[in-house]
Amino acid sequence: MATRGRPRTFDPDVALRQALDVFWERGYEGTSLSDLAEAMGIRSASIYAYFGSKENLFRQVMTLYGATAGEPPRRALREGKTAREAIHAMLRATADQITHPEHPHYCMLILAAPTGAVENHAVRQFLADGRHGMYEEIRDRLAADVPPVRLDGLARYYTTVVQGLSVQARDGATRAELETVITCAMAAWDAL
Repeated sequence: MATRGRPRTFDPDVALRQALDVFWERGYEGTSLSDLAEAMGIRSASIYAYFGSKENLFRQVMTLYGATAGEPPRRALREGKTAREAIHAMLRATADQITHPEHPHYCMLILAAPTGAVENHAVRQFLADGRHGMYEEIRDRLAADVPPVRLDGLARYYTTVVQGLSVQARDGATRAELETVITCAMAAWDAL
């Protein structure tokens, strides 16, 4: 049986990584379809044909981001022997990722589309849901070692620290400067 249309002339995995680089550098609204087509080396029509839309492509990019740059902090959170060790390791892994010399200095989940046009509400909600998932992962990890009365507050506090590290890195904070923030955040552990 003959195939319909022209055969695909690009590697979707490579194209997705190229799209990740563009979205990471420019954010969701700062990235045009022509920017993506140029970076991916394909026509806009091919983006629509394979990925569906800019929004669908972005969602796939965020899945890739979560599995690559987003994984070390989550792994550190999962693997810490105690909740305190897990939080400390997660904060340090976050700082490592958001100051990596080969990537833009921020977390895409935090800053790829914090505000924007009304028509992009679904993208902002998608990222907000991801950030809420981050809070839930932190809360779940803390639940084993932290009394229930302190659980929600601690989870919100350390989620806010993670998000703040990203903003600080985007604004030029160095890895050493972020380590100072992490030290303060961990000193607050007993007080909280």
